[in-house]
Amino acid sequence: MGEEEDWRILPPVPVFQIDDFDLGAQVSALEEEIARAARTRESKKDRERALLVQIDQGEFDAEERLEELGELARTAGAEVVYKELIYRRNLKAGTLVGAGKLEELTSRAYHLDADLLIFGQELGAAQAREIEAATGLKVIDRTQLILDIFALHAQGVESRLQVELAQLRYMKPRLLGAGAQLSRIGGGGGSAAGGAIGTRGPGETKLELDRRRINDRLSFLEKQLEGGSLRREERRKSRERNDIPVVSIVGYTNAGKSTLLNAFTHAMDAPRRVLAANKLFATLRPTSRQGFIDGIGPVIFTDTVGFIRDLPKDLTRAFRATLEEIGDADVLLHVVDAASPGADTRLSAVNRILEDLGFVEMPTVVALNKADAAEPDALEREVERTEGVPVSALKSIGIPELKEALADAIGQVQRRELAQREEARELAAQYR
Repeated sequence: MGEEEDWRILPPVPVFQIDDFDLGAQVSALEEEIARAARTRESKKDRERALLVQIDQGEFDAEERLEELGELARTAGAEVVYKELIYRRNLKAGTLVGAGKLEELTSRAYHLDADLLIFGQELGAAQAREIEAATGLKVIDRTQLILDIFALHAQGVESRLQVELAQLRYMKPRLLGAGAQLSRIGGGGGSAAGGAIGTRGPGETKLELDRRRINDRLSFLEKQLEGGSLRREERRKSRERNDIPVVSIVGYTNAGKSTLLNAFTHAMDAPRRVLAANKLFATLRPTSRQGFIDGIGPVIFTDTVGFIRDLPKDLTRAFRATLEEIGDADVLLHVVDAASPGADTRLSAVNRILEDLGFVEMPTVVALNKADAAEPDALEREVERTEGVPVSALKSIGIPELKEALADAIGQVQRRELAQREEARELAAQYR
């Protein structure tokens, strides 16, 4: 029944045969057939089936955003059965897309046996509730989807703490909003004697209790993460004492950063191999490995969490410990997926995040990864535009050339630092 209509058209009959027509039996047979088809579909379904909605308000990359939303849904474990790009210059206040479009999506979900509706835009608590009430589907937005992926991929204790912190920060206003709705809290609520009709009762106490529990958990998580930050600071000081250059690997998610780290440290098959998967946000915690560059010597390579356009603020705050590693590097290695469409927009998205974090002026080497799978003309344009080095981390192509570029960048940094120390010594000598 998934592809068929959920009604039946019967042929016309003469008036004298109407009394012989058993409408109840026809309805029962149709209901039984629908129920049987529903059971068959349920037995075959092993994961959530999702409808994706991306609203186009005139952005030049709206279609690319919809494709990225599909990749996020796939990484989270959903089966995408339908995607739609909806053009809306002005969004509807409550439902974003209007009641008529929601009815259309509800019908589409029924016929495709979908139970999940994912929006590419961030939804407010009231908007999500209104859309859920109108469609009867589970409704989540892009931020929730990313948080779910982070929770799915979090391996270490610190990563799990960071994910929980981000989830609580995101859910706190939504949980409180739902609590207020269920408790019917109003301007004078909170006591049995006072307040307007419909707002009296113990709801205020329950609301305050929920708020206190969430705030207590947030404080606990922040203290735990501060302890991890101090431990990382000690490791960084140790590296500084050893005077070992540090290269932070940054880039858009799934650009191949972890694979490149394995190629640099010859850990493709060794126990020290870093997880590298064809999924978004496979790496959530900073991972450091020591490699070697001719002319420089030992070098620390640090893999960081992948960036994404419009990175949710709660994630940026929760993963500030990961992002701290970027600021302590001597050189940034910006990895770009040269084989994917929109490489220039993804590079710009990462640069905007680096600019917001205050790291945009750091010495940077661009690695155009997956060059073996890129279109030659497109790759040539990217090399000319970014002055990047074409490489294939998976096939170890272009790694020597990339190491030479890194050696030049690290050498410039070391020479500048040496000149600054000499200048400082001369000034000190003058004052003495």
